[in-house]
Amino acid sequence: MAQYLNAEMLVELARAAEARTIGPCACMKTPLDGWQSQPLSLDETQFEEIGTLLPQDYVEPTFSEYLPDKTSYWSADAPIAPRYFPYNRCAVWKCVLCGRLYLHYTEGGGYFVDRRIRAVKADLIEDVPLLP
Repeated sequence: MAQYLNAEMLVELARAAEARTIGPCACMKTPLDGWQSQPLSLDETQFEEIGTLLPQDYVEPTFSEYLPDKTSYWSADAPIAPRYFPYNRCAVWKCVLCGRLYLHYTEGGGYFVDRRIRAVKADLIEDVPLLP
């Protein structure tokens, strides 16, 4: 099972990745600043899973979303709140070519499955407690 990463650990990894990544990479062909359906052109062999935001001590993580200031799920500036949906179901991927970090999860609906991906930006990560 992948290593659980809390918000503090994710911020540290994101800052380190941002400090060492320079220039374009094939992982950047499609803008992934906000959630996107995983592009068919994205080569998954270019990534390695380095952790998970799925808490190990919960049977079923919350489906509540954290979207302050009129942000939406799809917004590039929406906060990355690891305790909230969909982040609490994400794997953390690292591009093996450039070191950039991405969040990845599979959205399942009644008649579809959609693999989604979003770039990790350290400044967007917020450690917000769950509301009761």
